[in-house]
Amino acid sequence: MPAQRRILVVATNVDQYQKVGFRTGLWLSELTHFWDVAEEAGHTLQLASPSGGKIPIDPESLMLSELARSAGMRSSVFKRYEDRIFMDLLNDTANVAAVDPGEFDAIYLTGGHGVMFDFPGCEPLARLIAAMYEQGRVVAAVCHGPAGLLDVRLGNGELLVQGKRVTGFSWNEEIMAKRDFAVPFGLEQELGKRGAQYSKAMLPFAPYVVEDGRLITGQNPGSAYGVAKAVLRTLRLSEPAAEPA
Repeated sequence: MPAQRRILVVATNVDQYQKVGFRTGLWLSELTHFWDVAEEAGHTLQLASPSGGKIPIDPESLMLSELARSAGMRSSVFKRYEDRIFMDLLNDTANVAAVDPGEFDAIYLTGGHGVMFDFPGCEPLARLIAAMYEQGRVVAAVCHGPAGLLDVRLGNGELLVQGKRVTGFSWNEEIMAKRDFAVPFGLEQELGKRGAQYSKAMLPFAPYVVEDGRLITGQNPGSAYGVAKAVLRTLRLSEPAAEPA
C-alpha cells in the first residue's frame, strides 16, 4: 500500500483585479479536482496562502460549474462548495511564512487570476518552494499557479524554472477569457523570460500537463485532475523500495 503523504495546497488571498476592480480569487475547480484525487488516494492535505486567513473564490468559477450542473453533468465542484466543513477550511488558512517545508512531501499552487497579484513577489512562498524542491519534494502548479514559480531561486543562484519544461495559462487563453487587459503580465511570456521551456496544448483550454522530474505544471483549469495524478505518481516513484522478505 502506498505511504500516506502530506501535501500543502497554496491559494490566493486576492479578491479583485488591481487594474479594473473585477472580482477574482481562487478558481475553485483547481482546488477541488486536485483535492478529490489526493484525498481518495489517502493523502493528507493542508491549505495555506500568502497572507493567511480567507481564500476568496472567483465567482466565474462557480458560474461555469453551475452551467455544467444545469446541463446534467456531475459537478464535484458544487459537491465541495456545498460541504460546509470543506468550505470552512478556506476561511482560516495558514500563512506560508509559518509553514515548515520539512512537514510536507509536495506543494501544489492553485490558480485563479488572484494569484497573479500575490504569488509573485511573495518571498516566504518563494523560499518555501525552493526549500521543498531542494529537499527532494514535489513542486506542482496549475493554470496561473506557475506565477508563484517565477521568482523562486535555488541555493546555487539559478531560477527554479530556468531550463525546465513547464506550462501555464497561455496568452491566447487570456485573450479568449477577455482578461488580457486586466492582468499585470502574461504568464506565458514571463516564464519564457526566465529561461523556462514553455509549451502548451494545440487547442486552448484543452487539458495539458508537463512533467520535468519533480516539477509538474498544468496549463489551465481542465488540467488540475491530470496534475494531481502526476503528483501522486511521482510521489509513489519516490518511495523507498520494499526490503525483500
